[in-house]
Amino acid sequence: MKPIHVDVAVIGAGTAGMGAYRAARAHTHSVLLIEGGAYGTTCARVGCMPSKLLIAAAEAAHQARHASRFGVQVRDIAIDGAAVMARVQRERDRFVGFVLETVEAIAPSDRLRAKVSFQDADTLVTAQGQLIHAQRIVIATGSIPMLAPVLKGLSTRLLTNENIFDLPTLPTSLAVFGPGVVGMELAQAMSRLGVHVKVFGVGGGIAGIRDPAVRDYANKVFNEEFYLDASAQVKSVKETATGVEVHYLHRDGAWQTDAFDFVLAATGRTPDLAALALENTGLELNERGVPVFDRFTQQCGNSSIFIAGDASNDIPLLHEAADQGRIAGENAGRYPAIQPGLRRMPMAVVFTDPQIASVGFNLKQLDEQFKDRFAEGIVSFEDQGRSRVMLRNKGILKVYGEQGSGLFLGAEMFGPAAEHIGHLLAWAAQQRMTISDMLTMPFYHPVIEEGLRTALRALNHKLHIGPQVVERCMDCGPGA
Repeated sequence: MKPIHVDVAVIGAGTAGMGAYRAARAHTHSVLLIEGGAYGTTCARVGCMPSKLLIAAAEAAHQARHASRFGVQVRDIAIDGAAVMARVQRERDRFVGFVLETVEAIAPSDRLRAKVSFQDADTLVTAQGQLIHAQRIVIATGSIPMLAPVLKGLSTRLLTNENIFDLPTLPTSLAVFGPGVVGMELAQAMSRLGVHVKVFGVGGGIAGIRDPAVRDYANKVFNEEFYLDASAQVKSVKETATGVEVHYLHRDGAWQTDAFDFVLAATGRTPDLAALALENTGLELNERGVPVFDRFTQQCGNSSIFIAGDASNDIPLLHEAADQGRIAGENAGRYPAIQPGLRRMPMAVVFTDPQIASVGFNLKQLDEQFKDRFAEGIVSFEDQGRSRVMLRNKGILKVYGEQGSGLFLGAEMFGPAAEHIGHLLAWAAQQRMTISDMLTMPFYHPVIEEGLRTALRALNHKLHIGPQVVERCMDCGPGA
């Protein structure tokens, strides 16, 4: 086979890879986009979009089931599992179709469907033996699900985020291993759709929440809906002819065995790098086998190899993958004129109900980097006016600020409209606003954001900048 010679080769056509391709093309027309699997991005095919479709169905069922709290009677609620999954798949395929249109708009000469590995630092080889000589290479191969040792004996009854959305109907019961972001979103959605759900975790973590007070509150609220043990002891998980048996120590202290239709493995994802033969590149690899790289340039060491997206194991979120892909592509395209790119304020949202949001420095980072130099403000949404009106009044918000400067450092929230409040806080943090600056912004009445104002006022007082918070203040309106 005839060797291919290009300026830039991009391995992976997901969000990061396509961003890298476009960015590199702005500097050179000799760019090859290589994909060894299905086109369609993790987000569209097995991540963000199908999970939100399932969550939307769950929210509709939950609202109908609890409409009586408003004096509205909704009778004979029935969940059509096949119809739920059919809509998830139909809309999922529509989103994937948009991505495929984007890929197909790329010139065929710039695309290659093949699995590749490194022969050396500037040569790739396909499974069929074709050589690709590239002056610069971007690794954007994404990630794959990790499997906990206790689950490795499972086969047909094992689900991950990569096949759960292809179920023809909803299961009757589901054991979820891993109360991380994916596990908690899908566990709650399934539970609200009538599936018997139990969630098992290790180490006490819940959906990435770092503040113990926020995590404890979330643990209490979630356990009101379904069984969640974030520090579970599981002795065995055994596949049977009809499902899966889980032998575990119940929270009440007794060992028991429960049967489930399926197990969902949501114990995290790992960079998909094993097949690349990175040992042939001469790159320095960390303990997880990921090339050591500069997160502001995405350059691996001093080489002409760059890495972006979930493959980098940095921040596995779509907007971060897009930023990393753009930075890596630009630097690969104009190499050796490397320039740092914009890395935005860290922000994450979990689409449970209540939602979870984190912005900026988390509590662990604050303890490490701002020891005894920060304060926190807190607000409960249980008595917050708009939240009570909508009967979405479970949750707390903590905001953090720096002593002396009054600079807003970060926040963690478990509560209503966290996806929107999280964006406001991320913008404020990226603009390096002080708590006083944020309090000069307008707050309409009645809105959930008035709860944010209460937390900011409490924080400003603890920073010795603002006055003590006045209970039931007249300018806040009732229940603010």
